[in-house]
Formats: sequence, structure tokens, C-alpha cells
Amino acid sequence: MKHLYHLLFLLLCTLASGSSYGQQPAPKTVSGNFTHVPFEQFVTQVELQADVRFYFDPTTVDSLYITLQVQDQPVAAVMERALQNTTLRFAIDDENRVFVTAGLAIDPALSTDFFQPPTADGVANAPRATQTAAPTAAVRSRYVREAEFKVYELGSGGTAGGKATLAGHLRDLKSGEPVIGATLYTEGPSYGTSTDQFGYYSLTLPIGRHDIKIRGIGIKNTKRQVVLRGNAKLEIEVEEDITPLKEVVIEAEKDKNVSGMQMGLEKLDIKTMRQVPTAFGETDILRVVLTLPGVKSVGEGNTGLNVRGGATDQNLILFNGTTIYNPSHLFGFFSAFNPDILQTVELYKSAIPAKYGGRLSSVLEIKTREGNKKKFSGSGGIGPLTSRLTLEGPIVKDKSAFIISGRTSYSDWILRRLSNSSFRQSSASFYDVSAHVNHQLNDKNSLYATGYLSADKFRLASDTSYQYINQNASLKWQHNFSNKLYSVLTGAYSHYGYDIVSEKNPVNASRLKYGINQTNLQLDFSYFPNSIHTIDFGVSSLLYNISPGSLTPTGTESLIRPNILSREQALESAIYASDRIDISQRLSVSIGLRYSLYNALGPRNVYEYAPGLSRSEATITDTVSYGSGKVLATYHGPEYRVSARYSVSDNSSVKASYNRTRQYIHQLSNTASVSPADIWKLSDSNIRPQVGDQVSVGYYRNFKSNTIEASVETYYKWLDDFVDYKSGATLILNDHIETDIVNAQGKAYGVEMMVKKLTGKINGWVSYTYSRSLVQVNSGTTSDRINGGRYYPSNFDKPHDVTLIGNYRFSRRFSSSLNFTYSTGRPITLPLAKYYVANSLRVYYSDRNAYRVPDYYRADFALNIEGSHKVKKLAHSSWTVGVYNLTGRRNPYSVYFKSENGQIRGYKLSIFGQPIPTVTYNFKF
Repeated sequence: MKHLYHLLFLLLCTLASGSSYGQQPAPKTVSGNFTHVPFEQFVTQVELQADVRFYFDPTTVDSLYITLQVQDQPVAAVMERALQNTTLRFAIDDENRVFVTAGLAIDPALSTDFFQPPTADGVANAPRATQTAAPTAAVRSRYVREAEFKVYELGSGGTAGGKATLAGHLRDLKSGEPVIGATLYTEGPSYGTSTDQFGYYSLTLPIGRHDIKIRGIGIKNTKRQVVLRGNAKLEIEVEEDITPLKEVVIEAEKDKNVSGMQMGLEKLDIKTMRQVPTAFGETDILRVVLTLPGVKSVGEGNTGLNVRGGATDQNLILFNGTTIYNPSHLFGFFSAFNPDILQTVELYKSAIPAKYGGRLSSVLEIKTREGNKKKFSGSGGIGPLTSRLTLEGPIVKDKSAFIISGRTSYSDWILRRLSNSSFRQSSASFYDVSAHVNHQLNDKNSLYATGYLSADKFRLASDTSYQYINQNASLKWQHNFSNKLYSVLTGAYSHYGYDIVSEKNPVNASRLKYGINQTNLQLDFSYFPNSIHTIDFGVSSLLYNISPGSLTPTGTESLIRPNILSREQALESAIYASDRIDISQRLSVSIGLRYSLYNALGPRNVYEYAPGLSRSEATITDTVSYGSGKVLATYHGPEYRVSARYSVSDNSSVKASYNRTRQYIHQLSNTASVSPADIWKLSDSNIRPQVGDQVSVGYYRNFKSNTIEASVETYYKWLDDFVDYKSGATLILNDHIETDIVNAQGKAYGVEMMVKKLTGKINGWVSYTYSRSLVQVNSGTTSDRINGGRYYPSNFDKPHDVTLIGNYRFSRRFSSSLNFTYSTGRPITLPLAKYYVANSLRVYYSDRNAYRVPDYYRADFALNIEGSHKVKKLAHSSWTVGVYNLTGRRNPYSVYFKSENGQIRGYKLSIFGQPIPTVTYNFKF
């Protein structure tokens, strides 16, 4: 209601006065002949003549009509005559604001420190004062409530009937960290926007007064009252939302799935992820992502993601802007990311924004917290296999902060205590360290730096030891040109490498090494010209440098002959632009174009093969040498991004999208799951880049006042030139790998259904996915074709998938979680018969992937116990007690065959064949 909240607050906090008007007259006078004019129309004409603003409750004046004739009269005199014979009173403050009240007038003069914020947790645009003690939570909360009632008069130079842009940051009141993805909007007329990864917002509004409502996941609903007279900035701080047991909060992004433009987007926060039981009790973001519709893996203990029928290498995994090539620890049982440092995880399955490129299937963007800018704090946990610790705090209070986290395992200690002698002779361990620093240079410039290091080392009952590492670093510079335009310049470096050493037999002692380096520079712009358009554009360039493999002898007795493959280099550049257009309140469209250019660079020796024949060493006709920096192959092309949303009603909408993507790098693996020893191969003159097209349509509907979300999405994908392998392909240390690779075509289609309830004592989601992923190799010679050129299931084709995530909160301190998942078994190729050729026993195999392993299902349970909620405690702690694989089902990870006594026998390998109990202790201070 217009001005009502401000007015009520002033009535409660000021003394009543018997006078009918204040002491400060407006500098301008009023003239006019008003005959039976509605009160709201009357004050509008007064505002146009005199430099005043009116504040009142419309319900108290809805039946009041003014009949009055005045000539060059002060506003106070005009108002006294207009309100005579009524119960209404008015007051004018020294800023020429007129407050109309029922019954009693108010004294508009407030104490000088009435809106004075606490030193540590103030809101920008308000005066500060020095305090000796840190403000309490109650003081901070009171200040936020006061900020809701204060009217912020911002900007200057605007014209009546025009528009202005209000911009700023939304930050957490307690820590000073940005609030990502919150919504700021007005009603009547309707305008809205969302905060970006820096908590930045830009909202273009008509000149005048507005109530800006603020909603977001994990924050308390709030608002700000502004009188906008021109372009201005408003920094806003909000409180974290702690929901009481029986309270149901439906306001925070209550209809985002319906009203939001993006489709195929799954967004998770750390609070949601912590409710999903995992194998070893530690929150694992990749395990949670695997519970989402359209996301699968080939088997248990594997973190490779297959999104909507795509291969694992077709997912771009970004950690604060750096590319992660191996996102797992300990054979895939743990993700490579410490949960305590994470803020949000976003998975784009379709309608991929134009700023992202280089992968066909999805983008998984992981963002960390910036660190507490108010005070020093920490958190950590102790589990059966790992421990972790996170520290954070301000460097310059309210300006800069750091956050650093570390995690390590002690699985060796457990392996040495197992009864199996093979396990006792094995070892496995890992660690990772993440650090983030940010600093606000001034109102227009901020810097963000991130570093990440992880290392794994293991040996499984053999003399061979494996070690692999991730090293990543990024530096971002954000610059605000104006309220409508800002840029982000990002420089990033990513490295992944492994080292395999075998030294038991001195004669065969060797070391196998592999490494990939990626350096990229990207400049992104966001432009908000008005309330209808949101424009993003930018450029990027990425340099690949790969060491495909080197085998060298170790020790003086080794007879291994060195084999070092030539390095590979390539430059991938792109330019993009996109525009989101809000055509009406019901219809929005987004149109984007990304154009990518790829150059494979020397120095390289490139083999040429006889045309019309299958590629092999025997069909090599020539070798062409390219010098350093010379271009040996060029690929380029447009990547289209189009999406639309139509709101059928206030609680339902239809969305559609189409996107084309290009991928110039390929992962080569001889296993169905992700392996530390997988290698990456760049496109060149013999291996073409992958191209994918996807069309998606979805229907979204909310029920019961937006407490239940339901969605159905269907999609169809075409994939060109992704790699598959000839039978018996050799991938490691292959100097002419193109002879064992075939270019395949593919198609994937499916339907994803999801029902989600994230509020109340019982919450969670259930999803069902039907999807197919099919491959065809029908090019080249007859010998290159697989299954006679017919379509066959890919290694990750699993048609049916059902997932249930359920949580029940008994009280503030006790809650339980149940996870159930079922999926169709993955395809395999089986031996069908044996036969003899020249007295040699041979095995006859089925068509590729013609059979399947048994279906998979698993149930997990966890009990979460929180410590007391006392405010004054040294540390707040919690316990998580759970059971992974509650029923003890022996789900097959793989099926393999051995020849024993002239017979071929099949065996099933299970990773977890029994229930796995876990206990994890978490703390925060």
C-alpha cells in the first residue's frame, strides 16, 4: 500500500502533536480551482506546483474529495484549508515531505542517530558512528528492520516521466559476502532483476517512488523504499534466514522455475546438498548432481557425469572460472571440492548461455564463498576417511576478505587394518587446498583471486604407483563503468597431469607421464540499457598445451626404451553476444550468438593417409612437418543460442530452447568410467571437432501457493564427429592415434519429470528420466563400420532412472534423510561362442553393446544431529550418522569374463556389496 509502512513506523516512533501542521513551509506556493477533485489527484497537482512529496495511506483518503480555490498560497495553508472538517492531520518536515495521518499529526523531527547503523554491519548510504563494542545480532536485525521503513531519496537530474537506473550490491549482513541469484522487483508497475555472481544488481525504474522487494534463497524477505530522481547506487545488506520448525517460507524465489527465463538449469546451494546422504558421510556435490534428472554415471564409485546422453568429456566443469579436468578423488569416491568453501553450484543442461563454449552437453559452474568481511570464523569436519578445515576473515574490514580450506584423507590407516592381504599391501590418499581472496579497490573496481591444488596417490596390491594432480589459479577484475554497464576481465590457468611409476622389477622399471595445460583470458560485459533488455557480450581466447605422454626408464638396469610423443598446441578463440528481451510480462526471449575459431598449432608432424582406405600404419602416404606456431588445421563456425518463455498463468509457463555447441578437445579412455589415466586429444587435420545441436521444450507448474514445483522437459540432440574406437584400440603412447579412432554420429532424446518440495518439515524431490543415447559409425571403409553401420547404445545409455530425495525434520536439532535411486543397467558386449581357427581358440562376441548388466538400485539413510542453538558458544557442532547402501545390494560395477579350464565364465564386480555405516562430526566457530 502506498507509503503505508513508512507512515506506520513514524507513528510508532515519534511523539503525537496537537498542532495541525509543521513549522517549515514549502518554498513554492500553490494556485488553482479544485472542484470535487479526488484527494490523490489533488496532491499530485500540489506536488507539480510546489517542491513537496506526499506520504499517506490511500485507504484513509479513498472517499475524500477536495473543493477549494487558492491563489499563491503556501502548502501549509492550502493543506489546513483542504483538511478542515476532517479527522485528517498533516505535518511537513525540513525536507518538504508532507505526511498525512488520521487522527493525530506527527512530529517529523527524529533524533540525529535514529538511523545510525552499527559499526560492523551498517548499510551503505546511511551515516556511521564510532562504537566500542561489536553490535549484537539483535542490533543488526533491528537495523535491517529500520532500513525497511526508511525512505531513500536517491539520484538527481532525472526528468518527469523518464527512467533512471538503480544499481549496487546485495550482501549478507553478518559476513559481508555477496548474495547470488536473489530477486529485486517492484509491483505496479512490474520491474525486476536478479543479482549476479558478485551480488551486483541493476534495475531501471521510472522516476518516482518505489517499494523494491527483495527475495532470495537463504535470506529473509525484505524491502527498500526509494524515491528515485536519477541514476543512483544503493548498497543493501540482508539477513540470513533461519526457518523455524513449523514455519513454511514460500517467498524466496517462490516462482523462479515458472517465471525464470532459463530452462535446463539446476541450481543447488550448500544447505540443500548437505541433506543428501553419501557413501562416507561427507557432502559431495557431484553425488548430489547425479540425483538430478538427466544426469547419470556409468556405475557406482564414479563421478563422471553423463548429461542428457553425452559423454563425460562433453561437460565443462568450472571452479571460479578455471577448468577442472579430473573432478574426483580416491577412484571417484570423493569429488575434488571441499564442501565448506562452496556457495552455489549451477548445472546448465540446455539453453547454455552464449558466454560458455567448448563442450557439447553441459556446463557445471561451481562458485566459492568470498570469505567473511566482518569477523574471523572457521568450520571443519572429521569423518571416517577424511578431515577438513576452513578459515576465513577480513583483511581490511568491509573491503577485503580471505577464505582458505584444506582437506586430507587417512585411508591408508584403514587399509592396513583390513583382513584382506591385498588391501593391506595397498595405499590410497589425497589432499586438496583451496584459497580465495577478494578486495574492493573503490566503488568501481574489485579484484578476486582463487587458487586450487589437489593431489592423489595410490597403489593397489602391486608395484605400480599412481599419482595425479590438479593445479588451478584465476584472477578477476570487475570494473563498473556505470550503473548500466560493467565488465569482468578473467585470467585463468589450469593444469592436470598424472605420473605412473613401476619399479619392482629393475629390468622393466619405468615412468609414464602425461600433462595438459590450459591458459585462458576472457573479457565479459553486462549491459542493462533499460528494463526490457539485458545484454551480455565478450571475447575469449584459450591456449592448450598438451604433453600426450612420455615413457622413460627409471634406474640403471631398466631396459625400457624411451618413448616421448610430440607436444600438441592449439588456440581456441571466441566472440559472443546475447540479449534477453522482456517483450511483455508473459513473454520473454533470449537470442545469442557465439562464434568460435580454432587453430591447431605446430610444431607437429602430421601423417597423411591414402584416401578411401582405412587408416593404419600401412596406409600412411606422407608426413608433413609444421614449425613452431604454424597453423596445421583450422575450424570455425557459429554457435546459436535461442530460448523463450511464455507464462500461461501466474503459476505455470512453457519454455523452449535451441542451442548449437562446438567442442575441439576429446577425452580418450579405454574404460567406461572416468580414469585418472585418461588422456585428452586436440582436434587436428585428422580428427574433426565435435558439433552438437539440442532442442528442448518444457512445461513448469507450481502448486499450493508455490510450495510444490513440478516440471516436465523433453529434448532431442544431434551429435556429429564425436570419437569412438575401433576394436582393440591402443590409446596410451600411440603416435598415430587417429588410426584407432573413428568419427561417430549420435542422437540422444528423452523426457525428464521432477516434483520438488523444499519447504516444511517434509521436503525433497522425486524425479524420473527416460532417455536414450545412440551411436552410429557408418562412414569410412566397411572395416571401420561398427555393427554394420547401424545405431547401437552408447556405453552410458541407461533408459530408465528414478531418484527420490526425502528429508524429515523432527525438530530444530534432529532431522533425517532418505535417498533412493534406480536405473537401468548399462550396455556391455558379451562373448557368445568360441571357435577354432588353425587350431587356435577364438571368441565370438556379440554386436557392440547389445546386452546390459543387471539393473541398479540403492537406498541410503542419514540422521543429522545439531548441537544446541545457543548464541554464545565457542563452536557450533553437528553430527551426521548414516548408512550407505542400506539394503546391502551388490550392484554390478562391471561384468567381466575369464577363460577357465576351457570354459568362459562371467563374473560381476561390485564396489559396495554391503551396508556402509558412517559417522561425521562437523563444527563451526
